[in-house]
Amino acid sequence: MNGFDPSISLAGLLVGVLVGLTGIGGGALMTPLLILVLGVAPAAAVGTDLLYAALTKLSATRWNHRERAVDWRTVGWLALGSLPASLLALAWLGQVARLEGLEGAIRAVLAVALALTGLALLFGRRAQALAVRVRLVERLGGEVPTTIVMGAAMGVLVTVSSVGAGALGVAFLSVVYPAWAARRIVATDIAHAVPLTLVAGLGHMALGTVQWGLLAGLLLGSIPGVWLGTRLCGALPEAVLRRLMGAALMAVAGKLAV
Repeated sequence: MNGFDPSISLAGLLVGVLVGLTGIGGGALMTPLLILVLGVAPAAAVGTDLLYAALTKLSATRWNHRERAVDWRTVGWLALGSLPASLLALAWLGQVARLEGLEGAIRAVLAVALALTGLALLFGRRAQALAVRVRLVERLGGEVPTTIVMGAAMGVLVTVSSVGAGALGVAFLSVVYPAWAARRIVATDIAHAVPLTLVAGLGHMALGTVQWGLLAGLLLGSIPGVWLGTRLCGALPEAVLRRLMGAALMAVAGKLAV
């Protein structure tokens, strides 16, 4: 699927609306939709979605920076873990590609990433409360080392599956920084996603997994979709939507794992 296809823009529109409504990362929605519904190869879906994420989140980061909502110090600690981990994951993918096992490896990691994202949507607030109660961050050595390790985990997941820079990243930050306002958590997570998805996306481009026609079609649909979703936000109960999306992602993870 190298040329323009209207169904791609429709998929981008649908995902954009859901992202605007729920705040869930586009990769968790877009990548399985491309693979399971539109028949895009897993490697092409992941590689294209990474560059799509970098482009769409750049503008959001510029706006969040102007509003002083981003904690750049934490972005730096996250990147200290995620960018080296992303490069290592790309090197591993290159080796797997030479053995012609790239599609299977991406599909397996994608299933794990979607399952984790689904769990974060379903039980994230309970996990946050439990982590605070047992003083988990202190037990792990404090905020900085925990943030770096968290970034490394996200670097691997995002690079291999394009999933993890949205709902999962927000859930991680909520556990480590429970006193932060929701806006600060989301803005910091989005800012960190820009360099991570750009590095991972460029790596996938070197592997030949990016489809430019697919990227253009996604952007054409998702930009108005996100605008529409943000306008509808509040018209539907967010808690119910997030539970439904969490259960749906768990089901999709099971389908990908089979």
